[in-house]
Amino acid sequence: MKKKFKKVLIANRGEIAVRVIRTLKEMGIKSVAVYSQADKESLHVRLADEAICIGDSRASESYLNMQRIIDASILTKSDAIHPGYGFLSENADFSRLCARNDIVFIGPSPDSIKLLGHKATARDLAKKSGVPIVPGSNGCVKKDYLNIAKKIGFPILIKAASGGGGKGMRVVFKEEDLLKEFELAKKEALAAFKDDDVFFEKYIEKPRHVEIQFARDYYGNVITFPERDCTLQRRHQKLVEETPSPVVNWEIRKKLWDVTRRLADSADYHGVGTVEFLMDEDKNFYFMEVNTRLQVEHPVTESICGVDLVREQILIAQGYEMDITQDYVSSFKGHSIEHRINAEDWKNNFVPSISVIEEINFPLGRGVRIDTHIYPGYQIPPYYDSMIAKLIVFGSTREEALSISRRALSEFEIKGPKTTIELHKKIVEDENFIKADVWTKYLEDFIPRIIKEENDNKN
Repeated sequence: MKKKFKKVLIANRGEIAVRVIRTLKEMGIKSVAVYSQADKESLHVRLADEAICIGDSRASESYLNMQRIIDASILTKSDAIHPGYGFLSENADFSRLCARNDIVFIGPSPDSIKLLGHKATARDLAKKSGVPIVPGSNGCVKKDYLNIAKKIGFPILIKAASGGGGKGMRVVFKEEDLLKEFELAKKEALAAFKDDDVFFEKYIEKPRHVEIQFARDYYGNVITFPERDCTLQRRHQKLVEETPSPVVNWEIRKKLWDVTRRLADSADYHGVGTVEFLMDEDKNFYFMEVNTRLQVEHPVTESICGVDLVREQILIAQGYEMDITQDYVSSFKGHSIEHRINAEDWKNNFVPSISVIEEINFPLGRGVRIDTHIYPGYQIPPYYDSMIAKLIVFGSTREEALSISRRALSEFEIKGPKTTIELHKKIVEDENFIKADVWTKYLEDFIPRIIKEENDNKN
């Protein structure tokens, strides 16, 4: 049933809340911002048509408090809730609570979230759908973990069945380390996700991380977008993303699209989502997980495809068919790179840098987009993620996109906190990154090396 939204509440904060508000304005839909006490001066509060405080600065008392968000939605007579990413965006219970209160959750159904959000069940579904998977345990590991690990063969990767962001993940190279790492992974998973289920996978050394953005409406239409390459990471947290991948050709892309469509259909998925894959050095790809929400890195896809993914989310949630076609998306042009700018001291183990933003110079010009929620005088709160901006560049080729990245990063200044801007400057000058000869743990060697080189040059 089609339902035209008049008002949407954004159950999130920061740059993603600003991003959603902008699309809502363009669609003629009123926006409601929710905020914690720490975020009362945040940009999303100023830009929304309405704003309502939902609690204390701690996320558990505000952005993770389901009932307070539902109460705010009812109070403001919102038709729907957009969850953004993080917080409650992949919470099946929250999606179900929205439905009970006759509020549309802009995302997949609770059943789809539960099926795909739990990594072990998603892996099983992928296997049944014919998606290549990394050799691993048959579901979650409860007992007999040593024999299971031996059967897979070391090194293995222990993964939390719920959640993401690298929490509850442990690489085990030797049999004698298994018990300790197994218990640590379960403890970390329980603390982060209130679920200590873990499963095992064969650890692929020097993999690339590629992912397929997809969208599926209630009419069974599935759109698959060009792959994003998210290989440059730190502790499983992405730093640089680009599309298309510099190592994927059309033959591989079509295979990735095919298995993604099958998985989306198998889950009866509605909305936008992302299937993530690991790719080995021989370019064999293996299913990793599904993110049942909008991704942080969605702007690079928008840049080369000429689409608004938030708009497509909202259209699908209203019961409309998507207004884009596969042919349109398949004719994508150019290359886009995203740099996540964090308020962190990257030379000191990425310690968060909590400070007031004193001054900003955002880069402008051809092929440059900035997604952010910061402004001069903004106080970075210590309670949430440290990302304060995203620099997205677009060029006709990867080489041109890299040139625009270098130029834009040279203009980018944030005074006050320490940031990762300088690190990104070094990344885009690195010969291995330029040649696309990197893997998911590449930065573990790269960062200490450039810090040492910098210190040696000072002496």
